[in-house]
Amino acid sequence: MNAVALLIGLGPVLGWGLYPTIASLFGGKPTNQIYGSTLGTLIFAAIFLLISGNSIPTGMDFALALLSGAGWAFGQIMSFKAFELVGSSRVMPITTALQLIVTALWGVFALGNWHSESHRIIGFIALIVIIIGATMTAWQEHKDTKSSADLKKAIGLLVIGVIGYWGYSAAPQASSHLDGMHAFFPQALGMFLVAVVYCLFHVKSNNVFATKSSYLQIISGFFFGFAALTYLISAEPKMNGLATGFVLSQTSVVLATLTSIYFLHQNKTKKEMVVTIIGLIIIILAAAVTAFLN
Repeated sequence: MNAVALLIGLGPVLGWGLYPTIASLFGGKPTNQIYGSTLGTLIFAAIFLLISGNSIPTGMDFALALLSGAGWAFGQIMSFKAFELVGSSRVMPITTALQLIVTALWGVFALGNWHSESHRIIGFIALIVIIIGATMTAWQEHKDTKSSADLKKAIGLLVIGVIGYWGYSAAPQASSHLDGMHAFFPQALGMFLVAVVYCLFHVKSNNVFATKSSYLQIISGFFFGFAALTYLISAEPKMNGLATGFVLSQTSVVLATLTSIYFLHQNKTKKEMVVTIIGLIIIILAAAVTAFLN
């Protein structure tokens, strides 16, 4: 791994690691957050399209990329709703774990990954370990009825939302010749369209199109767009490759969780911090195992 490849591989760590914290800092309701951040991602993707000179996919390829972005937007709306209940420091490890599990299972049953029996045994053990790690990050030393109920609601939202995240990664794989670079712009367009439709349904209670926080969220969208683009580059064989690029990108959960705790003051007790850090390490190590089994 050369220095340039490593720097590019750290792009998703910074972008996806800071994205949820920045989105939470700018505030607003989930409608403000999803509208502004998808608009920022679309602007970022449009600029990249102009600079790179890439063509826009057509036909089924365009539809699959659009569907991919729509899936992400749905998943992110559920995450933003969960942020309101328990904060991003608890949401991010859980949603990362769910995405890792669903992505791995999709790879096994649909794409034929983990070819040997030993790979499947190791892989499924790793998935169980990921679940344990995520559970540790959500552990509370002093529980009360409301916080427990909120956590259950948040997990329910994230379980529903992971269907969208699965679509984000799975839809482009239905095309044999749609690469990430060309899928980037229609994906961003799909994200934005879903966000607009969602916001129109809630325009009476919160008109995001005339709210300052919505447009501040464009900045958080730039961070997401930067992460998505650098991940696509990092995963190329001539750079870090898919396995290493994937593992590097997943370390963003550490930055996302810790910045949420320190900058958003989503306080944890000393015991909770120790258990959370151990849980994060477990998630990353288990993610590495699943990635390198492919």
